[in-house]
Amino acid sequence: MATSSGATSGTAAGGAAVKKKAKVAQTHTGLVRQARRINRELAEVYPYAHPELDFENPFELLIATVLSAQTTDLRVNQTTPALFALYPTPEAMAAADPTALEEILRPTGFFRAKARSVLGLSAALRDDFGGEVPGRLEDLVKLPGVGRKTANVVLGNAFGVPGITVDTHFGRLSRRFGWTTSEDPEKVEQDVAGLFPKSEWTMLSHRVVFHGRRICHARKPACGACPIAPLCPSYGEGEMDPEKAKKLLKYEKGGAPGQRLKPPPDYPGQPAPPLAAS
Repeated sequence: MATSSGATSGTAAGGAAVKKKAKVAQTHTGLVRQARRINRELAEVYPYAHPELDFENPFELLIATVLSAQTTDLRVNQTTPALFALYPTPEAMAAADPTALEEILRPTGFFRAKARSVLGLSAALRDDFGGEVPGRLEDLVKLPGVGRKTANVVLGNAFGVPGITVDTHFGRLSRRFGWTTSEDPEKVEQDVAGLFPKSEWTMLSHRVVFHGRRICHARKPACGACPIAPLCPSYGEGEMDPEKAKKLLKYEKGGAPGQRLKPPPDYPGQPAPPLAAS
C-alpha cells in the first residue's frame, strides 16, 4: 500500500523500523491485495485462532454466543458449564424456571433479557425445528436474540458454512485497515466479504478478532509490538514505543490465560480459570 514518506516513528515486533503512514486512496485491486496480505500475516501470527467460546455442539454454541453480548467470552465460558449441566437440550432449556435461569445467567450481565432470549429461542428450536439448530442463516435470524453476527458464528463454527462475524473488534480493525468506513455491521460484512474469497471468511473473522483482543485494542493499540505494523495504514494511532507496547499485550501474547476453560490442543496459552477461581 502507498504510504507517506515521513520520518521513522517506531519499531514493530521483530525490530524492523516502521514509518507512520498517511491514509491515502487506492484502487479496489490495491485494497484487495493489501487486505489479503494482512490476512496472510495474521494467519502466521495466529495459526491457532479459534472461536473463544467453549461448546460441544451447535446448541451450546448458539446459546453461548447469545450470552456473549455485552460481556467477555471468558465470563460466558465460566457460566455455561452449570447452565448446560442443568439444561443440555432445547427442550430442557425451554422448560427451565425463568427465575432459576436468571440466577445462573446473572454473571453475564443483562441476565433478565438474556434469560428471555434463551427461553424463547429454545422454545422455537423445540417447536419449529424439531429440537435441532438450523443450518441456514435465514432460519437462525428468526430465533429470539439471534442476529447476523450470532448466526455467522454458529454457521461457520458448527456447520462449516463460511461467514464473517462482525463484532466490535472486527468492525474496529476493518476500519483501521481501511477495508470499510462504515459503522453498520451489515455494511462492514458486505464490504469485507468483497475483499476475500468465501473460503477465508470464517478464519479471517477469528484472526481479526484475536488481533483486536490481544494487540490492536480499542483505546490504546500496541502499535510498537504489532507484527503487522508495516502493513497497517493506521500505524501510529497507539503506543509506538516497543517496550511500552509490550506491556499492553493481552492473553497469551502477554503471558496471561486465554478465555476458554477448554482451549484447543494447539492453543499456546493457558486455560482460563473456572468462575469460582477467578
